[in-house]
Amino acid sequence: MTMTSSAIGQEGTRNNGRHLGVALAVIAVAQLMVVLDATIVILAQPRIQTALGFSDSGLEWVTNAYALAFGGLLLLGGRAGDLLGRRRMFVIGLLLFSAASLAGGLATSQAWLLTARTVQGVGGAIVAPTALALVATTFPEGPPRNRAMGVYAAMSGAGGAIGLIAGGLLVTYASWRWVLFVNVPIGIAAALAAALVLPAAARRPGLDVGLDLPGAITGTGGVAALVYGLSNAATSPDGTSHWGDAKVVASLAVAALLLAAFALVEARSRHPLLPVRLVRDRDRLGANLIMLGVGTAILGIFFFVNLFAQEVWGYSPLKTGVTFLPLTIALVVGSAAAARLVPWIGARPLLVAGSAACAGGMYWLSRVTEHSTYADGLLGPGLVIGAGLGLLFVPLQLVALARVDESDSGVAASLLNAGRQVGGSIGLAVLGTVAWTVFADTTRAARAHATAAVAGPAGVHTATVNTAAVNTAAVNTAAVNTAAVNTAAVNTAAVNTAAARQAVYQHALAVGFDRAFLVSAGIAVLILVLAIAMIRVRRADLNGGSPGRVEALRAYFRQRAPKTPYQLR
Repeated sequence: MTMTSSAIGQEGTRNNGRHLGVALAVIAVAQLMVVLDATIVILAQPRIQTALGFSDSGLEWVTNAYALAFGGLLLLGGRAGDLLGRRRMFVIGLLLFSAASLAGGLATSQAWLLTARTVQGVGGAIVAPTALALVATTFPEGPPRNRAMGVYAAMSGAGGAIGLIAGGLLVTYASWRWVLFVNVPIGIAAALAAALVLPAAARRPGLDVGLDLPGAITGTGGVAALVYGLSNAATSPDGTSHWGDAKVVASLAVAALLLAAFALVEARSRHPLLPVRLVRDRDRLGANLIMLGVGTAILGIFFFVNLFAQEVWGYSPLKTGVTFLPLTIALVVGSAAAARLVPWIGARPLLVAGSAACAGGMYWLSRVTEHSTYADGLLGPGLVIGAGLGLLFVPLQLVALARVDESDSGVAASLLNAGRQVGGSIGLAVLGTVAWTVFADTTRAARAHATAAVAGPAGVHTATVNTAAVNTAAVNTAAVNTAAVNTAAVNTAAVNTAAARQAVYQHALAVGFDRAFLVSAGIAVLILVLAIAMIRVRRADLNGGSPGRVEALRAYFRQRAPKTPYQLR
């Protein structure tokens, strides 16, 4: 009986294993599609503004509408997967995302496009947490799950950079509408494949509890208000701060009240949307705080490097997208290395190494100037930052889901995704404030210096011309010559002024963005401190209960070592 049962179990494992590769491909493609959609639209925004007549402030909502819905509904989307079935919600989210992408690509008005982007965010908020939960529940603990997490992490981390590359290609060779249309066939194909290869979770008695409606309302509203307030808080390029604007203060105040109410509701609820036990774990709390910091630092990097390449170096959208390719490759390589190293050395050394690499790469990036080239300004920092992110993402996801009951895996995954999303909003607000404040101050200082330098010579030149006009004998000839000289001087001055203004603009942008990159490096140092202080997870918790490879080797050699006479007795 035992041998027969074992044989049947091994055969079932082999049959199930045939679908694991396809299942991982489906989950990875879906996650990539959702993540890249946050950046693929960035390079298409100028074309969208021209086609649909958006104002500068209205154009921001093409990005903000997606971010608000996505960030606000992540917790609800993850819990819905736990309650209603992860495969079911994963397929629903993909179909909803695909339908909204089709509608957005067909948009002929601003309201139409913004509505479609909001629905896209809803679909993404369902897909992202259920995708990570499906990795945790489909793949057994140990090396199989570590490898799957490596692929998932590579897609999650590289999605932003791939979005910029794909956006540049589609905008250059097709139309802005294709940055949305491209999701339709991918999403439908992934949904059909998911229905065939992903396991359907059996209903569990403890999950027939309904939805925590008060928690859903306060949690969703609080995160949405926080993202909205931060999205409107950054200083504008003219140096005007918006942190004191009424809508920003009101939004952040509402967010604080709703999130405080959410914490009280969850602490007293019998069936909470976010079980308190998930945030009481020191390692899990540390992983989520680190992901918050990663989101804060990295989205600003993508945003400002994109602007720097186009505005300072004059790169096309396509060429700008291609500049992120080395970072993407380094991130994929780093993720693969982390998946292999976790069983040997555990999560903490990888988190320390990854955060240190990110801090060093961001500091290196802060040295770039308007006179730098791609090879000496962006290539090296991009490779270092990409490798560091790859080392971070895999252990963060493993730690966040370690020792989590299967019934809570969706909401645990959504918490990690929410940290990254909220972190991105914080990053754009804080780094944007730093960058544009320094830009405005540098521009004003340069103009004041130029005005002071020109004032003296202009007065001398005027005196010389007046004296020449008085002393000349041939008044008419002198008048003609003076007019010709003045016209030439005005034209030359206009050319010089335009060139000088452009030089001042590019220098001020470089200085402002460098300061933002330096702040990002400081955030990475804070991540390093968190990794050292908070992460204590055991290797066995990441390896399905088995000891790490290093401990296993040590035990093996201890057993093989010759025994002393005392040990033999």
